[in-house]
Amino acid sequence: MNVRQMIATHPHVQGGTADRLLRCIEACYACAQTCTSCADACLAEDMVEQLRQCIRLNLDCADICAAAGSIATRRTGANVAVIRAVVEACAAACEACGQECQKHADMHEHCRLCAEACAACAQACRDALTDLR
Repeated sequence: MNVRQMIATHPHVQGGTADRLLRCIEACYACAQTCTSCADACLAEDMVEQLRQCIRLNLDCADICAAAGSIATRRTGANVAVIRAVVEACAAACEACGQECQKHADMHEHCRLCAEACAACAQACRDALTDLR
């Protein structure tokens, strides 16, 4: 079961699933998991002091991604202004987290993978915004 299948069954959707928004939702949830895992891996590193900002941004990004995924998944009623705001915030959080993780990517594989997930999520959010008017 995936997000696309579930949302397609919603009575208010009736098959019109808004593909860019669905890709955004999927990217948000994937990024939330990746950022949470990266934060945990950073905490296990010997140089945890130097990773403090990375951990903070990982956790902030994970929370915003999870919230954006949840809010964008809801289809009953309409709240486009809030969806736009949370998707914009998600893109900004992903960009900040991705930039910080990229600073550590040469030394820590988990940061490299997180930077990639953040970049993909930020792009998916920007793409979804074109459909949210």
